Amino acid sequence: MKKLIVILLMGVVSAVSSAQNNYAGQYTRSVSDLMHDVEQRFGVRFKYNVDTAGVKLPYADWRIRPYSLEETLTNICKYFDWNWWKQSGNLYKIKPYEYPRRHTEEGEKMLQYLSSLYADRRAWEQRRDSLRREVRQLLEIDCYLDSLVHGKPVLSKVRKYDGYTVQNICIETLPGEHVFGSIYTPATKGKHPLIICPDGHWVTRSRANEQKRLATLARMGAICVDFDLYAYGQSEAEIRAKAQKANPSAPFSGESLHRTDRAHVMQVLNALVLLDYMWDNRKDVDKTRVGVNGGSGGGSHTILLTAIDNRFTAAAPTVNLASHFDGGCPCESGKPIQRAAGGTCNPELLAMFAPHPVQVVSDGGDWTASVPTLEYPYLQRIWNFYDAQDKVENVHLPKERHDYGPNKRMANYDFFIRVFHLDRSQLDESKVTIEPREVLESIGL
Repeated sequence: MKKLIVILLMGVVSAVSSAQNNYAGQYTRSVSDLMHDVEQRFGVRFKYNVDTAGVKLPYADWRIRPYSLEETLTNICKYFDWNWWKQSGNLYKIKPYEYPRRHTEEGEKMLQYLSSLYADRRAWEQRRDSLRREVRQLLEIDCYLDSLVHGKPVLSKVRKYDGYTVQNICIETLPGEHVFGSIYTPATKGKHPLIICPDGHWVTRSRANEQKRLATLARMGAICVDFDLYAYGQSEAEIRAKAQKANPSAPFSGESLHRTDRAHVMQVLNALVLLDYMWDNRKDVDKTRVGVNGGSGGGSHTILLTAIDNRFTAAAPTVNLASHFDGGCPCESGKPIQRAAGGTCNPELLAMFAPHPVQVVSDGGDWTASVPTLEYPYLQRIWNFYDAQDKVENVHLPKERHDYGPNKRMANYDFFIRVFHLDRSQLDESKVTIEPREVLESIGL
């Protein structure tokens, strides 16, 4: 009797399985089983940032392309609004769809499309003017600028070090909100170039590599200004308090407040407020030499600032430029600026800065690995419209990863030494005093 029951149960299971694996059942399979088969077929491994437990896929085996792993993964992932990304070796990551991130091949197609729109300088400049106008509109920067408080800056005492000084600055921007920053100034007298330095997520004001870069540039003769990311550092507490006052029951963290499209425009606004202050009030600023330099997310804002303000004369976006990546945080891609002029990308936004000097620093360990063969040739073509191809350069570090290490800083130093005529003899990071966070934030309101 028991044997008969087992046989009957096996028949039921077989019937259910058969019913699923036919037209009536839409040839449905478990995603976990299907992906295991794909691993075996193509000799790869998958890492998941999505939950596949209990997930089933109709017409599963028909999505496999025996001649292409990539097409197979695309056919599977698009049903669930997932995407795939090749990691190192034979490892692939399966992730939720990300609107600012695309595959390198898509970036290549985008640059080919954009290049087809302008065969000469005249056509390019018509496109450029449309881009500038629409980027400002989509970023909504002018609405924010119209609401500025124009508060009087609060400045800390000047701290003197070997060849440079540091002073903290705070300016009210919008009602109840402030930008907090630091001004690094050469100890020498006279007119100095100015470099605005937007922070990245790991290049905050108190980080040693940030202080080394700004202080070294100051020792060589440039005034450098950096400032906190929106809802980071000193701005976090006041922005959280303002948000909780508006909605007392909602939990807020600095990270949740930062990862908003408001951060995208506020970080640009803060940079422009500081630039305005330095431009209007500092007699030691040489207005013919104004640079912008940042890494990672700070590099995204470096590009954006060059696109919307014509006071900048040199730029060094570091470890961020890609035609297939707009920035992984809403503070870089929250406002839909890539929709400008029918569709654009960061290399085209940077191209708006031609023919001014630009240095793009890239590496082999992040999304900038494609710069030497993809984005850089595109930029060279635009600069060539102005017979200025020598004014755009790429320093590529194929064995390095996503950071702001010594080689990347050295590339930036060399660039600004050449374009702003800084004093190379003062290039010595060991002379920099690394200040604790509480000193950099010592300012009274």
